[in-house]
Amino acid sequence: MLKDLRAAPNQLTFLRLCIIPFLVIAVLDARYRMAFALFILAGISDGLDGLLARVLQQRTRLGQYLDPIADKLLLSTLFLVLMHQGLIPRRVTILVFSRDVGIVIVGALLFATTGARDFRPSLWGKANTVAQIIAVASTLWTAFYAPPFLVLVRKLSLIATFALTLISWFHYTWRETRRLGSEESRNPA
Repeated sequence: MLKDLRAAPNQLTFLRLCIIPFLVIAVLDARYRMAFALFILAGISDGLDGLLARVLQQRTRLGQYLDPIADKLLLSTLFLVLMHQGLIPRRVTILVFSRDVGIVIVGALLFATTGARDFRPSLWGKANTVAQIIAVASTLWTAFYAPPFLVLVRKLSLIATFALTLISWFHYTWRETRRLGSEESRNPA
């Protein structure tokens, strides 16, 4: 476990987790340029940790769990704080947050009851994450620089986030229900 903690990719993931409180403070203090810069730094660390894991052959079990947790914590926290500041609509934030909490609860229940550990994101889930990243980045950016094109990107990315959150949530539920059904048919009680 200590070796996993020392792996360079995991150190970058921990850095991303450490950036979150400073991002929150920057947003709450309406220092949107700083928040945008920190969000970009977090994005760079996210890209680098995956690259380093492959190049240095430092893929770890800790990293497999920690990286998506850091990503979700970063995005969910920003949605909540930006909603608090009136920059993201409540309905989008509540849907994003509810989906993420629901997936974590279902994942924990499946692990506790069946030992299932494979919760890879679907194509819909990945598309949703991209839409969320664009929505957060464009929201932070338009808070201090708002040309019409960027305002349109913000609006469309929030609509895409809302739609893809719903689609990915239903797809995840359908996929896991089917998987459980096929496991039960192979292993009847």
